[in-house]
Amino acid sequence: MSDRVETLEFQAEARQLLQLMVHSIYSNKDIFLRELISNASDALDKLRLESMIDKELAADVSDLHIELEVDKDARTLTVRDNGIGMSRDEVVRLIGTIAKSGTAELLGKLRESSDAGASQELIGQFGVGFYATFMVADEVTLLTRRAGESGGTRWESTGEGTYTIEAVDDAPQGTSVTLHLKPADAEDNLHDYTTEWTIRQIVKRYSDFIAWPIRMTVERSGEDGATTSEVQTLNSMKALWARSRDEVDEAEYKEFYKHVSHDWADPLETIHMRGEGTFEYEALLFLPSHAPLDMFAPQGRRGVQLYVKRVFIMDDCDALMPNYLRFVKGVVDAHDLSLNISREILQQDRQIRAVRRRLVKKVLATLKVMKTAQAERYRTFWTEFGAVVKEGLLEDADNTEAILDLVQVASTHDPAEPTTLRDYVERMKDGQGDIYYATGESRSMIENSPHMEAFRAKGYEVLILTDPVDEVWVERVGQFDGKPLRSIAKGEVDLETDEEKEKAEAERKDFAELLSWMSGKLADSVKEVRLSSRLTTSPACVVGDAHDMTPTLEKMYRAMGQEVPRVKRILELNPSHPLVTGLRKAHEQGAESESLAETAELLYGMALLAEGGELADPSRFTRILADRLARTL
Repeated sequence: MSDRVETLEFQAEARQLLQLMVHSIYSNKDIFLRELISNASDALDKLRLESMIDKELAADVSDLHIELEVDKDARTLTVRDNGIGMSRDEVVRLIGTIAKSGTAELLGKLRESSDAGASQELIGQFGVGFYATFMVADEVTLLTRRAGESGGTRWESTGEGTYTIEAVDDAPQGTSVTLHLKPADAEDNLHDYTTEWTIRQIVKRYSDFIAWPIRMTVERSGEDGATTSEVQTLNSMKALWARSRDEVDEAEYKEFYKHVSHDWADPLETIHMRGEGTFEYEALLFLPSHAPLDMFAPQGRRGVQLYVKRVFIMDDCDALMPNYLRFVKGVVDAHDLSLNISREILQQDRQIRAVRRRLVKKVLATLKVMKTAQAERYRTFWTEFGAVVKEGLLEDADNTEAILDLVQVASTHDPAEPTTLRDYVERMKDGQGDIYYATGESRSMIENSPHMEAFRAKGYEVLILTDPVDEVWVERVGQFDGKPLRSIAKGEVDLETDEEKEKAEAERKDFAELLSWMSGKLADSVKEVRLSSRLTTSPACVVGDAHDMTPTLEKMYRAMGQEVPRVKRILELNPSHPLVTGLRKAHEQGAESESLAETAELLYGMALLAEGGELADPSRFTRILADRLARTL
């Protein structure tokens, strides 16, 4: 074993994060101890699991525990565990870098945030607990040996951008982190972490539910003045989810949530449930109050942990919670599973599938109650997670109706208040058979779209859908409460009275030659040119056939690398607009005029731009437009 000491630099983003954490102002620096204890607990869980899977593993699992050691004279605090430990490569990879998506965004938000609470929230979201040690320490030493290996690794840093690493022969199994503490500073909320009372208070507040004993040697003075030492266990080790709800107060739930989620904010809702019968389990689930930064990242973390009889099995157990509920945090403790069960077996396990169905129904039922009884809290939830929940309309056919009842969307009924689909149905006009909706990038773009004109003029409410997933679920679901969901930008619109229909029929005859001519001139771009019943002020708009794919959906598929055929759309003209009536008269006088053909091209381009579309040849469009404008001067 070489004893050569290497000096290495932190990966750039890790160095920036270190500096931000050390030099920013935090109202609660106690976070460091909670995170170190949590890391130690994870290491013990992993060793227990690995020792069950690998019977040949040379590791002592007879007394797994976490130990806190204080040296008041040297002003050091050591957090030690005899868990799985780390190899040298793991030390460099896990501590020298931040292998987490969204780190750059995290750093940007930290720099922008002047609010201490907000900064803590961001730190907690990413679980970078080890880095929190530099808030309270001038130097940190880590000594570790991976279970089953003969040699260990010592890591040291002052948090200034570099660290040293060396191989050691005499490291015990597990990991110890020694903090060379900064002087206590009351003004900076920096406590004296060498005092027994301070350590006890932090452990009780944050880590009382840790399943492993947290021990510390304490000194006591006897009546004769003699000082004795004894080892005490500081935590109760009671699994919170195994206790009945009336035995747990709200503060304990909140702290447990922060432990499993690494979130600083309190949860929005707590769900404590127990399954009995042929398959017993306990579940303690939480709905967060805000979305994590990595919620839409491909490798974003799931929230549910799986235990078997209080023994940790795996993080991010995707067999227990569907993807559209990936924000749910918590623990499921099953009583009858094997301790060495794999993810692949879980996916096929009949009992796990039954538990998953019950968990999903309980979460959806809880949200339904919240929507009815706590409207403001539900609005907070839907603002943060609504776009994800709607993914369930594509994934979970068994719960489609329950999810549809939860959907809240903007609508033209109210500029500020969202609506539910059921409320929309109750407000439908007499004789209205469809639920009208429009999709787009923003509310303002949809409200200013030409497609909206006739609906606004005739007082029909339109749902305003701006999430990317909306493009897909409305097509997949198709209806609500027996009422078809219908896009105002697709198919024919039938909002006319009998009198208006008679007038429209006469206009079609008057415009027949123009429509036929334009259909030929624009054949490369559109499948048809027809008169519109949805326009009142705009000269033209572009619409799709009833079952056509929308342009936005085309873009989404292409962005995912899927080639889809280009769909030609329909150009609709407003027969009462001066530009269109002028075009008809000009066509009657000279159908083959180049200028007239360019006008038709401009009319199509304007319709495309009005809905937020993209021109096939922007330079040609601007040249023709510039020439036309020049002639008017």
